[in-house]
Amino acid sequence: MAGLCTESELNIECMPFSAIPHNSRLFLDFFFDFPKVSAFYAHRPNADAVLEYSRRIEFPSERRQKVADVLERQNRLWGADAAALKSIERLRNGAVACISGQQVGVFGGPLYSLLKACSAIQMAQELTQRGVDAIPIFWLATEDHDLAEIASTTLRNGCELEKLTATTANGSDAPVGPLPLQADALRAVEKAAGLLGENWVSQALRESYRAGETYGSAFARLFARLTANTGLVLVDPLDDELHAIAQPIFVQAAERAGELNAALLERGKELHKAGYHEQVRVTPESTLLFSLAGNKRTVLHLAGTGFMLGAQLVPHAEILGRIAGQPGEFSANVLLRPVVQDFLFPTAVYFGGPAEVAYFAQAGVVYQKLLGRMTPVLPRLSATLVSPAMSDLLQRYGLSFRDLFHGTDQVCELLAGRVLEPALRTSLADAKAALTANLEAVRTEIARLDPTLVDAAERSERKMQYQLRKIAGKAARAELRRNESVRRDAHRVLTELFPHKELQERVLPGIYFLAQYGPELIGKLVQAAAPQCPGHQIIRL
Repeated sequence: MAGLCTESELNIECMPFSAIPHNSRLFLDFFFDFPKVSAFYAHRPNADAVLEYSRRIEFPSERRQKVADVLERQNRLWGADAAALKSIERLRNGAVACISGQQVGVFGGPLYSLLKACSAIQMAQELTQRGVDAIPIFWLATEDHDLAEIASTTLRNGCELEKLTATTANGSDAPVGPLPLQADALRAVEKAAGLLGENWVSQALRESYRAGETYGSAFARLFARLTANTGLVLVDPLDDELHAIAQPIFVQAAERAGELNAALLERGKELHKAGYHEQVRVTPESTLLFSLAGNKRTVLHLAGTGFMLGAQLVPHAEILGRIAGQPGEFSANVLLRPVVQDFLFPTAVYFGGPAEVAYFAQAGVVYQKLLGRMTPVLPRLSATLVSPAMSDLLQRYGLSFRDLFHGTDQVCELLAGRVLEPALRTSLADAKAALTANLEAVRTEIARLDPTLVDAAERSERKMQYQLRKIAGKAARAELRRNESVRRDAHRVLTELFPHKELQERVLPGIYFLAQYGPELIGKLVQAAAPQCPGHQIIRL
């Protein structure tokens, strides 16, 4: 059951992750039945485990200084404020890091990108209050190569959703971060500004997505503005200096590729035996590395005593030599990335979505072999934001958030059924109650006469209940035909709260909500990210 809690200005309904469609069994057991998955994770998913781990972190001072130098250079370039620069100085002087990250989706990406950042900010504040200096860091996934996945966003245009696309290019195998913005992106900025209205967010969009910027730098500039005064530090891993610092991890990943692959294959078997599935498919030829040579991201495969790089067979020693001489030409896959991240940073915790939490069940063996430890992982804040107008609409129809999972037709029918003439609604309710009571009495007497007839009586009862529901459904559909406002209201609710049959956080961008509620929304989301709700939060603003 969902619970209601109110803290200061926040009104939050807490819905367990088990009630949200499509969450994996591994993720649910990690959150609700940790002993079942303790063989795959080193830490329980709570703040106390993070605090305990953070107190034991030891990190080389020289590496701290080098990474802090890169962060300062990058963040100054993106227009970081004094709070972010102060965080970098704290990292330099011994602070630990609370990290999350996401692809560099245009205009800041879906709402969950912002929710991830707020999770890291909240935990950094909590650890600091509990005696461990901590800063929040957001990892920009600039090394990803799926341009189509990051090049569009969806905004409300009246009562409809409009997809804005920043490029018509088909993409390539190149990492997306360094790709320059084209004229399509600049036109999309103006379209977005028109839909959002003239406000601080529109101004930030224009200042960030401008000629001469890349997908990575534009995202960073925008995020630096949206999260100002929070101390959030951004990092672009596609940086030659960071690759040089992380070179030992790349070398080990190549040098011990067979060993790591064997461990991952064994972990896959263990997951299957426990009733789970692998989030990342691993084959006997897999490695944890990509080559970035020639501005193309190419998978490195095992091949006998060497590697296959595309169609080219490359000796083992040659790959090691390339990594040693040009570490910037190699990058980590999804299972090595968190290890590289935690080699670069004194990481106290990583916040991820359900899929990322599942990745860690596999990445754990890579952690142990390359770092000798595993970082805690926690689910990021998951939330649906409900405007006052939308709250009124839900209340008017007696509609719950779970009702939206049933699809457009059923939601329309549900709303229509709740605005039928009072006399008809009362008659249908009375008929249902009477049918239930009368059939209960019949079933009791049937059981006394001949217990073997009870099953037949129950089947008949189900059929009669079905026919009564069918009559109610027909009445609701008749109401829909004569009352177009009900269909419009259903469309409004679904478009805002469950667009495209997905959680709002996966479709609508953070800028849509920041434009409505102002920069103060960040503080509210940080407050909501405190571990008060073991699930998805319905936040009424």
